Amino acid sequence: MQTKTLQQTVTFKASPQEVYDMLMDSRKHQSLSGEPAKISKKVGGKFTAWGSHLSGINLVLKPGKKIVQAWRATGWWPDRYSGHYRGWIETYWTPMKEIFATGAISDKTRGRVKIDREQRIRPGKFRRKISGKA
Repeated sequence: MQTKTLQQTVTFKASPQEVYDMLMDSRKHQSLSGEPAKISKKVGGKFTAWGSHLSGINLVLKPGKKIVQAWRATGWWPDRYSGHYRGWIETYWTPMKEIFATGAISDKTRGRVKIDREQRIRPGKFRRKISGKA
């Protein structure tokens, strides 16, 4: 099987601990998607996000420094690399940037997250065109 490494670099107007907390605190994580998130804060602990769409286990946790998780999605984009590359930007990095910069997620970003949630994730329809626009 041929694999690709998905690597993204994102800068936030937030401390490393604030970023860590946004991803590892169930309530804060849920604010990104509007879907339930249950996240253990222990190594070996389980988590779910986007309802039950994402699930996995925490492998390495260093508060404010590092999160390593093994995870699975209930469905995959036909082109896993571009779909997940784009998905991280639309559903995690952009909402997080907006929350840290302004305290809220913009209507435009909420609309994109809502489309992902209602038209792709809930019904399990993962086909879509990937544009170059963020």
